[in-house]
Amino acid sequence: MSMTRKLFLTALMASIALLSIAMTSGCAKKDTKPEIVKIDFAYYNPVSLVLKEKKFLEEDLAKDNIKVEWIHSLGSNKSLELLNSKSADFGSTAGAAALIGKANGNPIKSVYVYSKPEWTALVVRSDSPIAKIEDLKGKKVAVTRGTDPHVFLLRALDSVGLSEKDIELVPLQHPDGRNALEKGDVDAWAGLDPLMASTEVDKGSKLFFRNADLNTYGVLNVREEFAKKYPAQVKQVIAAYEKARTWALQNPAEFKKILARDAKLNDAVATRVIQRTDLSGPVIGDKQKATIAAAGDVLKKSGVIKKDVDVPAIVNALIDPQYGITAK
Repeated sequence: MSMTRKLFLTALMASIALLSIAMTSGCAKKDTKPEIVKIDFAYYNPVSLVLKEKKFLEEDLAKDNIKVEWIHSLGSNKSLELLNSKSADFGSTAGAAALIGKANGNPIKSVYVYSKPEWTALVVRSDSPIAKIEDLKGKKVAVTRGTDPHVFLLRALDSVGLSEKDIELVPLQHPDGRNALEKGDVDAWAGLDPLMASTEVDKGSKLFFRNADLNTYGVLNVREEFAKKYPAQVKQVIAAYEKARTWALQNPAEFKKILARDAKLNDAVATRVIQRTDLSGPVIGDKQKATIAAAGDVLKKSGVIKKDVDVPAIVNALIDPQYGITAK
């Protein structure tokens, strides 16, 4: 084979290789949108119920031929499981629960505040002699591990010099915890609305310890992989959430009806839940970092988070405001 022919073939092969790379790169650039967005809804996140009802997200994503799949979360721990298994791209949790997930290796980012609720308190039956935190010593207390009620319980105990070791903790999902309390199988329950409001209204159960400042924010989390690959869709989801939050504030009566219908609550219970849910601050940032870090210190002290975990670093890695709205 002549030198000229060799050079020609070499140049031809190089051109084909470059063309192949260009075509592959071009295909990759075009493939920047997911076919479907998987997002949770939860009764402890009433704004998610509005978002699902009004189809704001479906309307926005339909422009790009992206579908929406809704998945029901029973608690922050279940939402974190959905995110970790990639069964959901977006999940609703309490801020402290998101911290626990992040500290345990769940690759998530908290990108939006859907509420600042007083959604948990320590609850006993109407005839219970328990009246203060110290009375829980040696008692059976139902709680869902890895959720804001769990964090609330730990912080309450810590405030009077007690810890989880001083009680008999009974790990149950939120609905089962309520049932156990009402049946007398446990002495107290770290409750969660709307179940907490239901037992309060329907059974006369008492919220014997309340402290709204110990409740961490309700945050929307996204899988890091999804956020990195589809940042535009993260912004679209947050924008749709903003439409739902604004609608809820502007239409309080209809908002309550949606919550009551979906969560199967009577009007009195739905009213109480709405009264305990502050929707005025959707911006995520330093306030959430401070509250979640404070919860993290107690979680570390209680052994829920390992002693060698750098809580401030985890919180900084968790809270990511770049996709959401900014303070005005």
